[in-house]
Amino acid sequence: MDYAKIASQVIEHVGGKQNIKSVQHCATRLRLQLKDNDLRNEDAVSDIEGVKGVFLTQSQFQIIFGSGLVNLVCDEVQKQLGIAVDAPADAEKEEKKGNVLQRLVKLLSDIFVPIIPAIVAGGLLMGVNNILTAAMFSGKSVIDLYPQFKGLATAINMFASAPFAFLPVLIGFSATKKFGGNPYLGAAMGMIMVHPDLLSAYSIGIAKAPVWDIFGFKIQAIGYQGTVLPVLAVAFILATIEKKLHKVTPTWLDNLTTPLISIMVTSFLTFIFVGPVLREAGNLLADGITWVYNTLGFAGGGLFGLAYAPICLTGMHHSFIAIETQLIAAKATTGGSFIFTTASMNNVAQGAAVLAVLFLTKNEKMKSICSASGVSALLGITEPAMFGVTLKLKYPFYAAIIGSAVGNAYCAATGVLAQALGAAGLPGFLSMLPKDYLNFAIGLLLSMGVSAVLTAVFWKKFNIEGEDLKAETPAKEEKAEEVKEIEVQEPVDTTEETNELYAPMKGEVLDVAKSADPAFASKAMGEGVAINPSEGIVYAPADGTISLIFPTKHAMGITLNSGVELLIHAGIDTVKMNGEGFETFVETGAKVKKGDKLLSFDMDLVKEKGYKTQTMFLVADAKGKEVEVVEAADADNNTKIMNLK
Repeated sequence: MDYAKIASQVIEHVGGKQNIKSVQHCATRLRLQLKDNDLRNEDAVSDIEGVKGVFLTQSQFQIIFGSGLVNLVCDEVQKQLGIAVDAPADAEKEEKKGNVLQRLVKLLSDIFVPIIPAIVAGGLLMGVNNILTAAMFSGKSVIDLYPQFKGLATAINMFASAPFAFLPVLIGFSATKKFGGNPYLGAAMGMIMVHPDLLSAYSIGIAKAPVWDIFGFKIQAIGYQGTVLPVLAVAFILATIEKKLHKVTPTWLDNLTTPLISIMVTSFLTFIFVGPVLREAGNLLADGITWVYNTLGFAGGGLFGLAYAPICLTGMHHSFIAIETQLIAAKATTGGSFIFTTASMNNVAQGAAVLAVLFLTKNEKMKSICSASGVSALLGITEPAMFGVTLKLKYPFYAAIIGSAVGNAYCAATGVLAQALGAAGLPGFLSMLPKDYLNFAIGLLLSMGVSAVLTAVFWKKFNIEGEDLKAETPAKEEKAEEVKEIEVQEPVDTTEETNELYAPMKGEVLDVAKSADPAFASKAMGEGVAINPSEGIVYAPADGTISLIFPTKHAMGITLNSGVELLIHAGIDTVKMNGEGFETFVETGAKVKKGDKLLSFDMDLVKEKGYKTQTMFLVADAKGKEVEVVEAADADNNTKIMNLK
């Protein structure tokens, strides 16, 4: 393999030397900070020998090479550019670039993504409550037929409504943290906005609001349950006041007066002006887009379904979270959220297109990617499907957005609206009212059917298979020759061949297709597992030799006696920590036995820095063996999680 040639092709297809600001790499990916991301040619980069996938995350262009190879390619790129392999000094400034819309979308994403699990939990519980209380059996519900379940339904309804009733607390915490303030003060402001002494926002127009008479100035004491815009504005005001006070208050008074003044001033501003104005603005926004969607009917649904995937590519779909939350919180007047319905149609359409490619292609590498990413898209995670398959091949992407448009047009025509957030895709039934199950199912089938059929039509019409194989075949042939040569020159000792791999960490073990990192989930870097650890200690999963220790200590390679290569990657994006909080207990070339302590990392510090502790354990090179994964809810080093056949 000619690393100099690969490096020169990378440089050429990302816009040339003058377009590269900095280069760095982690255990598997080459990370490029480009001056102008529009100058990159992702198709050309994907066709370079050794490249397993490409991603653009925020302002960083990432090229997946896999462990070992990425080090060699990065060194060569560094050599040809004459720059140091290091993180860009102006990384923080880079994140602040972009137009106002892009920065707003990123801001909303950063605020809402952390609280989505809480909202989804409430939404799915609401779906269970709907099943128990909906009149599905000759006008009677489950609890009508079986009264013993009434207490269960009542409890579940309370559990489900809590995240929405106290939504300002969640948003206040997350938003204030994002704006640079104390998140606990943000949570306190959220609590003030939903205090039980206030008239509930759901009772406006039904009951009379209490009034505070302050020196003759009357303020209505109305709560903000289920609102979004007022809380975002309040969090920004609170964080701004707090930061200003920190700068001007003497240190011996800071802890006493800054929280007091921040909360008091922000609270009065909230109930006098900010809250009432933005509550009305939020209601108008939700009512407005609902009116447009309902008025245009199937045409509006079709257009939104067609545009949803391209919107996802820009990241703008994260801005929908604020609107969707408002729609669901006010479902008594809005009817629910059409955005969740649209997302479900889009996700299954992408999944169907990928599964169609799985059956149509003869490319083994593409089959491997399709099998995992197609299923994950049907279940609600589309990044591996779009970036790994449909966008790469173009025409399956076109087929998918047309399928999404058809399915969503039907749902819009039949008035299918989600009652809760959840997993947008096949599991989306839990977010629907039972009366909409049939129409939702028809919409899903239309999306999947149109997408799959059009993919097959485009496949034959535009000879997609021929173009795909053209780029892959030479690389495969060369790789086969290289492996053959290595086997002749360096025979592998298989006298003590290991075929059973054990969990390297304590915690929950999932198939890597369920990883929180789309690059790993696509399986472009190999089969394996993702581990949600309960402690930050990594042990040897089998006997072998340490073949790689990444300089930042977050990743490690192990070679078994059979030649099979393993990769352990502690955390997601932890390369940016530059080794802080990580400690290794072995050296490269060391022989290890199953259970030997390899490395440790500070899980609390990883989370504090804003990264995830989820650890990947991959078979980077299976040497022709089939990898069988065994998931486990609570594994340790004595739990067998992979078999090599």
